[in-house]
Amino acid sequence: MNHVIEMNGVSKAFNDKKAVDGISFTIGKGSITAVLGPNGAGKTTMISMLLGLLEPTEGTIKVFGSSPRDVRVRERSGAMLQEVSVMDRLKVREIIALIRSYYPQPMDMDFLLGATGLAPADLNRYAEKLSGGQKRSLSFALALAGNPQLLFLDEPTVGLDTTARRHFWDTVRELAARGTTILFTTHYLQEAEDIADRILLFSQGTIVADGSPEEIKARMVKQSLSFLPAGNAAHLRGQLLELPSVEDCYDKDGRIHVTTENTDEALRGIFTGGLAVRDVRIHQGSLDEAFEQLTMNREEDTK
Repeated sequence: MNHVIEMNGVSKAFNDKKAVDGISFTIGKGSITAVLGPNGAGKTTMISMLLGLLEPTEGTIKVFGSSPRDVRVRERSGAMLQEVSVMDRLKVREIIALIRSYYPQPMDMDFLLGATGLAPADLNRYAEKLSGGQKRSLSFALALAGNPQLLFLDEPTVGLDTTARRHFWDTVRELAARGTTILFTTHYLQEAEDIADRILLFSQGTIVADGSPEEIKARMVKQSLSFLPAGNAAHLRGQLLELPSVEDCYDKDGRIHVTTENTDEALRGIFTGGLAVRDVRIHQGSLDEAFEQLTMNREEDTK
């Protein structure tokens, strides 16, 4: 099967408001996909439908070629949700053993512990006595307990320290290399840029961008150049602002920056005009900037 997830024209309405509005996409095996967007963009609703917790108002959803509510789909899926809840008065070892028992082919216990970073001493602790980071690790262990082929991760690294976060993403990469399909949400955009093969950017219930991190950044409307003045800086700034392709000009970190919708045109204007610049740099922009431009433009267009 080529596609693990297939969504076709999917909408979900609550009363008169559409939380998800006509989205369509497919996700292939072994890929790592980040779902990004501001609060209220429709991410959680979309994932809830993929988990079979909500039914779409319109459209069709297939996971492994079947309904998300099919028990065979659930046996092949795992989920680590943002809110961590544990069963009181059970030890970590007991909770993991319980969840593993629900699946026909649970994940090997040694791999499970190594993947999640739970120490042997943690296994004999009562779950409610764990720290916030340890509870996140336990939640990850429970998501992996069934040896899932599809893994949902909702804001998975909240509360983890730097070392635990690095170990977590190393594990995710290893799982993807083994063929597990990963779908995760995060507000840490650097994580999405570093980890994801693909980004689905949501805004107001629709997908406004779909592509690799590099492709998303390439869609930025505004780009920037920076350089050092080879002569009088104030005079240079005035010359730059006279160029039709330059929108703005400002100083930052000892360099002069200009914003433009076309870096080629801006550079052409600078060089043909003989402007006194040196050490020219083209700034591709960050995923944070792309996120802001693509989602804010969408909000302004609908006002």
